[in-house]
This record gives sequence, C-alpha cells and structure tokens, in this order.
Amino acid sequence: MNNIALYLFVVLLGNSVHAQDHHPLDPEVAKTIEGTIGETYKIITGERGSTRNWEAFRQLFTPDAQMSVLVHDTAGRGQVRTFTLEAFVRNGMTYYEGNGFTESPIKTIIHEYNGIANVFQSYYAKEAELEEEGVNSFQLIFDGERWWITSILWTSNVNGVELPAELKQ
Repeated sequence: MNNIALYLFVVLLGNSVHAQDHHPLDPEVAKTIEGTIGETYKIITGERGSTRNWEAFRQLFTPDAQMSVLVHDTAGRGQVRTFTLEAFVRNGMTYYEGNGFTESPIKTIIHEYNGIANVFQSYYAKEAELEEEGVNSFQLIFDGERWWITSILWTSNVNGVELPAELKQ
C-alpha cells in the first residue's frame, strides 16, 4: 500500500511541476493584434534547453491553422514547406528547445478590415550560429472577443535578398 501512495505522490508531483511550465494563455494578450503577435515571439524565443509554453502557443491559433516557410535552394528557387499547428509544435519542441532560438520584430505593417488582419513583420532571428533577417506574414481573424492566428508564412534573407525598404528599421 505504501508503494501505491508513493507512486501517486510522485505522479501528482510530476503533474503539478509539468503544469507550472504550461500556463494557459492570458486572455488579455489576444485582445489586440499586437498582443497576439507579440506572444508568438515571446513563446518561441528562449535559450537552449528552456521549455516553451506550447499550450499557450496553441491557444493563439485556430485549430486548423497552418505555418508555411518559403526556403530557397542554391539556384534561388523557392520551395514551400507547410505544417499543421500540431506538426509545428512537435517540431518546435524538439528544435527550438534543443538548439535555442531568438526572434524579434524589426518593423510591422498591419492591414485590418472587418474582422480580418494581415500583418507583415520583418524580423531578426538567431538560431545556433545562424543569424538572419526575414519577413513573417500573419493572417488573423477577430471573433468579436479576441484575435486568432489562422496562418503564418515566412521567409528569410539567407539567399541574400535584402528586406524591402518599408520593412527596414
């Protein structure tokens, strides 16, 4: 009987520690476009080995949200890679937490109309030894109470293409 009690104690302790790393999203954050986008940066940015709050990250997005990255081969041809929200989280858990990743916005342009928004945002990112700039394109919807990200498309300047003038600092 003591073994069962010890087992339950360890399991419950583990669950409470795990829960501390995964707080739900503060509902106030998603009431603005800027807050919603800012929270994505806050969650994915961190040192190597630091746990990200992937549960709060999920709560920024619609369940069917997609993330796409346009990568360029050595000839300059673009190829898109698209992930579901869950696939991105699975990959992000491994990659971002294992290698460390920082990303910060440079300049933001927001276009909003009747409950939809497109945010073009240039960024600076550092992962391991690679430093890059690029552009994120966020698409969001407003449900009457808060903003939800429906998709993100991004590309970087690793192929040597400079940021457009309107997205430079």
